Amino acid sequence: MNAFSYRVQSLQPSVIREILKFTADPSVISFAAGNPAPEAFPAEEIARITNEILTKTPVDALQYSVTEGYTPLRNRIKKDLEKKGMFDSNDEDVVITCGAQQAIEVITKEICNEGDVIICEAPTFVGSLNAFRSYNAKLIGVDMDDEGIDIEKLEKTLEKHQRVAFIYLIPNFQNPTGKTMSLERRKQVLALAQKHNVYILEDNPYGDLRYIGEDVPSIKSLDKTGHVLYAGTFSKVLAPGLRVGYLCAPKNVISKAVVCMQVSTVHTSILPQMIAYKFITENNFDEHLEKLRAIYRRKSDLMLNALKMQMPKSISFTEPEGGLFIWGTLPDGDMNYFCKKAVQNKVAVVPGNAFLTDETQPCLSFRLNYSTPTDEQIEKGVAILAQVAKTMYK
Repeated sequence: MNAFSYRVQSLQPSVIREILKFTADPSVISFAAGNPAPEAFPAEEIARITNEILTKTPVDALQYSVTEGYTPLRNRIKKDLEKKGMFDSNDEDVVITCGAQQAIEVITKEICNEGDVIICEAPTFVGSLNAFRSYNAKLIGVDMDDEGIDIEKLEKTLEKHQRVAFIYLIPNFQNPTGKTMSLERRKQVLALAQKHNVYILEDNPYGDLRYIGEDVPSIKSLDKTGHVLYAGTFSKVLAPGLRVGYLCAPKNVISKAVVCMQVSTVHTSILPQMIAYKFITENNFDEHLEKLRAIYRRKSDLMLNALKMQMPKSISFTEPEGGLFIWGTLPDGDMNYFCKKAVQNKVAVVPGNAFLTDETQPCLSFRLNYSTPTDEQIEKGVAILAQVAKTMYK
């Protein structure tokens, strides 16, 4: 008996989740996760808010609710997006999702037919890749340069493939590379999407975590033709365990997304939505974000300085202006060997091929996370990586 549907037979466990099993050993230093810094969680304030909700309005938090989401939170998100030029109440709507991951999954379910092409940056977020694979999409990775996705290669890909469901992009502090797409490149990508009448799914989990330089306008804010679907989340700025994200898109897209959610989650949990709303309205949220940025700038500087001082000069590293990740690239050799030797020496990193549409393709890169480990672990872990690297590049 075949126990699995054809849609899931080829799905494999997340490489990152498999690596994280090694980190259950407390002696292993993990640079493999993508978690916010533990010290970034406003735990006491969340506890106060939760107690207040369950004391004063428990039924509102514990009863079924509408699929679209907690109305005060939706309205606040719409207001914030409108201020940034990203929302038009005449044409667009918002639905609250279980993190940005559900926003990505539900758009794929809604828009992508089996065999349709989804174009991604190469490399890109493995969680999104697995969502796309679960609907039997044909994944096409387009290389990146320092300004983002390669515009010439993107245009050739759009010209070659007729059935493109959407272009998936992480323009700010991209996972896994940490790169930020330039404003000019964003305009070029949007122009191509409009020319070929293809959606862009703009995923922006890290946009509020810029600690160097000026914000770059979102692709959504540049779009006046309804071609950009926007996924946001509170996971990186409040707490990922709350699982509160959102999707902003044309009204017809949101209406169908709501129907899709009704047959899966019914609605995103209301208590976390109420917590998120009260946190951002009863606190100085801008001040909270500044605290997060300070944490990540310091930790990023600590890791980058250690890498520059100790790693062989032939190994290059991106220098992100925000977010949670640094992307390392070996000059040659065997990246998977490097990653395996690192784990054997009690430091976990993620091999770069995990982020490719085809994991069998050659790759010399690996991803490092600086938000989750402590300062002591960053210093010790980089020293261990340097010893591993020096055995390969004497």
